[in-house]
Amino acid sequence: MSPSLLDTDSPRETGRSPGVLALDDATATAVDAVARALLPVAGGAVDAPGWSAAARRLWHELPTALRRALADFRRDPGPGGALLLRGLLVHEAGVPATPAVSGSVQRHATLPASVLALVAHALGDMIAYRSEKAGALVHDVVPVPGSEEFQGNEGSVLLTFHNENAFDIHRPDYVLLFCLRADHERVAGLRTASIRQVRGLLDERHREALFRADFVTAPPPSFGAGRGGSLRHAVLSGAWDDPDVLVDFAATSAVTPGGAEAMRALQELFAAHADTRLLVPGDLAIVDNRLTVHGRTAFAPRYDGLDRWLQRAFVARDLRASRARRAGDGQVLADLTP
Repeated sequence: MSPSLLDTDSPRETGRSPGVLALDDATATAVDAVARALLPVAGGAVDAPGWSAAARRLWHELPTALRRALADFRRDPGPGGALLLRGLLVHEAGVPATPAVSGSVQRHATLPASVLALVAHALGDMIAYRSEKAGALVHDVVPVPGSEEFQGNEGSVLLTFHNENAFDIHRPDYVLLFCLRADHERVAGLRTASIRQVRGLLDERHREALFRADFVTAPPPSFGAGRGGSLRHAVLSGAWDDPDVLVDFAATSAVTPGGAEAMRALQELFAAHADTRLLVPGDLAIVDNRLTVHGRTAFAPRYDGLDRWLQRAFVARDLRASRARRAGDGQVLADLTP
């Protein structure tokens, strides 16, 4: 496959691995009711400790079938490493204009933000990063005028496959994306590819190269300029027959020719075996950030208040691991020290 074809895909939906849970009306209504109970807590301040603490308690009130599905996914995310909850209530008539400014976040509780927090706490604890979106727990993923070529949450060109915040040792274990509004043409597809889908297709020497600490990853543009990159790391780690993956094809570079060749081979396999989901309002995608890279097909924003709008949250399974970087045992990680 030529380099010009790497990481490309048509906008049609594919689904080579299972991972869609369609909620019936009763379940969606029950989720909505629990989310409404969270809205007024702590004055509706999403980033207040009391609001997250309430979400941590209230998620147990979610319907049993949904809680079981989330527990099963947490234990074993399957071959695709992603789960799509389909059919949640969004109340589209009440969704305001899509934000179109850089750094947009949700500081005040809304129903979508509340649903996002409840599902997040079924998987672990919500976290944020001080240098990204000013430490907000719920991010808006929206196209921003002038940022079309941006390799991040504000762009609209093809978003390259990546693990979220791959440069950080305390990267999220899960990335959650809740669709409030689809793009006009409904061609923007969430693309996921799991190392479990392609590990058996890797040449032995490429797999060996990817297990060596011969790679460095720079922070994404959303963290701003001047940030240092990661220490040298391996792209694959853990069990030889079921490894974790750590790569950002827009930001990871190899320090050896063999590593660069192996990374290209992995990128080709991810592109060839990716799943694409065209998110519609009420879809909440959960990506296991340890096993699965994600990206997005390109789309054309109009900046008319009706552009694609996702809300995003990050989850850590083991909050204690990052305690040294979280002041007051909060949820926001300070910058990495040199």
